[in-house]
Amino acid sequence: MQKYDYDIIIVGAGASGVFASYEFTKLDCKAKILVIDKGRALEFRRCPITTGDVERCIRCTPCSIMNGYGGAGSLSDGKYNITTEFGGELHRYVGTKKAIELMKYVDSVLVSMGGGDAKLYSTASSDLKTIALRNDLHLLDAMVRHLGTDRNVKILEKIFAFTSRNVDFIFETTVEDVEKTPQGFSIRTNKDEKRYTCKDLLLAAGRSGSKWMSDTVRKFGIRQQSNRVDIGVRVELPAEVFKHITDEVYESKIVYQTDKYNDMVRTFCMNPYGEVVSENTNGIITVNGHSYADPKLHTGNTNFALLVSNKFTEPFKNSNEYGESIAKLSNMLGGGVLMQRFGDLVKGRRSSEKRMLKCFTVPTLKATPGDLSLVIPKRQLDNIIEMVYALDKIAPGTANEDTLLYGVEVKFYNSEIEVNENLETKIEGLYALGDASGVTHSLSQASASGVLVARRLAEKYGCI
Repeated sequence: MQKYDYDIIIVGAGASGVFASYEFTKLDCKAKILVIDKGRALEFRRCPITTGDVERCIRCTPCSIMNGYGGAGSLSDGKYNITTEFGGELHRYVGTKKAIELMKYVDSVLVSMGGGDAKLYSTASSDLKTIALRNDLHLLDAMVRHLGTDRNVKILEKIFAFTSRNVDFIFETTVEDVEKTPQGFSIRTNKDEKRYTCKDLLLAAGRSGSKWMSDTVRKFGIRQQSNRVDIGVRVELPAEVFKHITDEVYESKIVYQTDKYNDMVRTFCMNPYGEVVSENTNGIITVNGHSYADPKLHTGNTNFALLVSNKFTEPFKNSNEYGESIAKLSNMLGGGVLMQRFGDLVKGRRSSEKRMLKCFTVPTLKATPGDLSLVIPKRQLDNIIEMVYALDKIAPGTANEDTLLYGVEVKFYNSEIEVNENLETKIEGLYALGDASGVTHSLSQASASGVLVARRLAEKYGCI
């Protein structure tokens, strides 16, 4: 009988991989476990922009913002939304009650590891919902725990210290090939010719690993359902404009159906007193936002995304490819991220260095002043402009001339992989979890999926 190197291998140390390995350790699982990630260990994850070495993204490989221990969520602003109204479809597999229970459990772990000082916000009894409805805007229900980038990193350090006692980790290593063996799996990495073998394999490659994930499951004949891609801009404005909203609910997920096209536009990832950042997804530079728990790191601005969802069927089905082409166009014109004043956009003129010198909103990201209408398709841009005016009704000042728009912001989603209620594919022992599975789209749900699979395998190995 073949001797396996490990009982369980987890490919990806993002949110789902982190919480799967944490749960295995907490349950005192006796299985031999390995986690492999193409990024760096947490202490070595440094973006040259944040350290002041460069002003713009220089396309590090791999991108430390997107890859490494904790995944893309490590150096984000640590926002965990406990809800099934957005952030993924985990509830379709395990039921709404269990999905919420799992997310609350994740929250309890974060609190125990140092997140107790972070306030848990709720939109449930907010007057904002009524005000929004009066203006044809819809506020989605959620509980939100905002850790901040700084506190989030410290929590992940504690989780890693706890987990690494019983779980092996290999960083800066890419999985090149996965093969099925009679009793498990064999994987080959880019480091040497050695193959690692295991009985159970957890694919948790995150959003940045969506292409790899799709190729891997396609090799095994596992069905995938085309998912969407969200395309939009990152809005930055003085924090006072949204203060009455962010002080009450912090993260406001607001949805609007446009009059012109009946398309849905939504706010995403709101960062009070935060900063706009760039990130590298497979060589494509897009924009995002962060915020910090420490008031000393606060800026005078708030930023959030406005996103329009795009899903294709026939004859074109690759939503991510569509999003990539738009992001590449922005990179070509701006050398990275483009930036435009809202007033210039609606007047049909390019924002220039000269116009930016007169701008009252001070940008937090070094970006190229330009014309977003040359990058974002008219339909999406019309939707975004209409949404800005709609938000101006509940947050006067949103549609000011000096409101800044950064482009493009693209949220890539993997095709939804066919799995059962345990997130196991039709190949016995092969699991797809986290955002790369297409099932989850958020830190909370991705983390919860890791807990779910770990508990299932802990039962199998007799660890509970």
